[in-house]
Amino acid sequence: MARKDELGRLGEDCAAAFLVGAGYTVVERNWRCPQGEIDLVVAKDGDIVFVEVKTRSGTGYGHPFEAITGAKLARLRRLAGAWCAEFEPRARSIRIDAVAVIARPGLPPVVEHLEGVF
Repeated sequence: MARKDELGRLGEDCAAAFLVGAGYTVVERNWRCPQGEIDLVVAKDGDIVFVEVKTRSGTGYGHPFEAITGAKLARLRRLAGAWCAEFEPRARSIRIDAVAVIARPGLPPVVEHLEGVF
């Protein structure tokens, strides 16, 4: 596995653990359809949340949240619609969140969670 892929997997593992610790339940990981992939689908208090995870080993190329562009958010919205069409969830609300993970070598990962980014 390439280093970039290993870092991404680490970030998704950290994000999932962080969200579970905050009371969320993981519904899906790496859900795929022809339009793309959703990193995490989680649930809490009757809400379904689609989570984009961005991981970096530092901030030399910017904060991980900076990699989430308007085009990326629009694609996530389409993917969320595709997931809902397939699974027909009975949710109080649906939203898209973002989780940034900075995993510097030799240090504990830093996890940030933004709710309702789109």
